[in-house]
Amino acid sequence: MKPSLIYFVAASLDGYIARPDGRVDWFETLEQAGEDHGYRRFYESIDGLLMGRATYEALLAQGGDWPYPGKPCSVLTRVDLPRAAPDVQLRHSIPAEAINELAGAGCRRIWLVGGGSLAGTCYAAGLLDELVVSVMPHLLGAGIPLFAAGMEHGLKLDEQHSFANGVVRLHYRLQQNESVFA
Repeated sequence: MKPSLIYFVAASLDGYIARPDGRVDWFETLEQAGEDHGYRRFYESIDGLLMGRATYEALLAQGGDWPYPGKPCSVLTRVDLPRAAPDVQLRHSIPAEAINELAGAGCRRIWLVGGGSLAGTCYAAGLLDELVVSVMPHLLGAGIPLFAAGMEHGLKLDEQHSFANGVVRLHYRLQQNESVFA
């Protein structure tokens, strides 16, 4: 059975997930209000993670403990990096191979963690099943886009939720015609 790949992410109203230099300080004030915008519930529903090198390096730079203990994480990289935790596997592979490896480890719901570039690659390969975006009431004007490549695709709205602080969480499903999984 093919696992689900879910891109759960926060974005500015104009479609950016970070400033041009990768900082996400613009949504920290919204997080301080105590609302997690569905993160905890989502995190409990996933059993594996797929991550790109830039997101992984940003997490390493923050220091401290690995924020995703107990869940297998496949990091796509061509660079030799330190392993942050025993559950982290550093891979020089395409996303479909990494997803197949996570599926082989029993993962049924995989979180695509951060990275507009990886999200665009997964979308283009027909791997992305769900998009859950928390739209933040902020305009950045420039930065790292939600998806790194121009694309067009119809989405099916599955759920929406508005929060008192102006954040709107939208949960979409993508319909894929073909599967790359055996």
